[in-house]
Amino acid sequence: MYDVLAEVVRNGFAESVHYGSVAGLAPDGTLAYARGDVRGTVLPRSTTKPFQALACLAAGAPLAGERLAIAAGSHTGEDFHVAAVEAILAAAGLDAGALRCPPSWPEDEPSKAALIRAGKGETREHMNCSGKHAAMLAACAANGWPPETYLDPGHPVQQGVRAALADGSGETPAPVAVDGCGAPLFGLTLVGLARAVRSLALAAGGPSRAVADAMRTHPEYVGGTGHANTELMRALPGSVVKGGAEGVLVAATAAGHAVAVKVIDGSPRATTAIALRALAALGADTTAAAKLGAVPVLGGGRPVGEIRIIEGK
Repeated sequence: MYDVLAEVVRNGFAESVHYGSVAGLAPDGTLAYARGDVRGTVLPRSTTKPFQALACLAAGAPLAGERLAIAAGSHTGEDFHVAAVEAILAAAGLDAGALRCPPSWPEDEPSKAALIRAGKGETREHMNCSGKHAAMLAACAANGWPPETYLDPGHPVQQGVRAALADGSGETPAPVAVDGCGAPLFGLTLVGLARAVRSLALAAGGPSRAVADAMRTHPEYVGGTGHANTELMRALPGSVVKGGAEGVLVAATAAGHAVAVKVIDGSPRATTAIALRALAALGADTTAAAKLGAVPVLGGGRPVGEIRIIEGK
């Protein structure tokens, strides 16, 4: 059902392996790379954030530039991220008290340390999903929809998300689960997920193009300082990249190569390298991102091995 996608090698000894599946689409949209079960349903987690942003924008939320990028991102809680989230809420006449994502520390360690030094604790706006939650509230404000229930799967904003995913993937998203941030989560196959991210990367106009361009122009709002998603989009101009929890990642090039990865043990440590190998197998030039495909294994603070990507048979 799953393939061995990567192995963790320490001092020449393979101590761990990552199993999973990868779907890769050629620029013409055909399935040209398949590892493991690419037609089984996965929970795509935060790889769906660009489509949540798309649904909010299509519903009339006044999102552009950095604010649209953070709506499509999983930010690391740096000060500029929090400022963007607060700006989205303020434009909707709301504040952080309206957010329904759980309070969290920033994922960015210096930002977390600064909060602790200031005697502050976890906040909702520092949670990595607060950008999309703020965007959903902005969509509510633009349409007069009830903000208190914006996380209900039957709410208009969530029905818009489901429709955006269906349009991009060519599938009926199911099942419906609850993501870590409390938002509805719609299942897709890896083929459908690759098809969806490809549709964003190739969009010629409209809200889809706006979301893709915001992510490309402001990748630091999609991830954060040093974040793999941010660095990969910088290395491959025109690409759209988004990772998610539990070992899921999608990436598409400006030419239309697209991959969707699921590592079944849930670890993200090899997903970027796996995606890069799949993109290269599809014919994409990933040379500029070579450093992201090399994942060292450390011993005593120095490299003593690597995570090796296993080629398909």
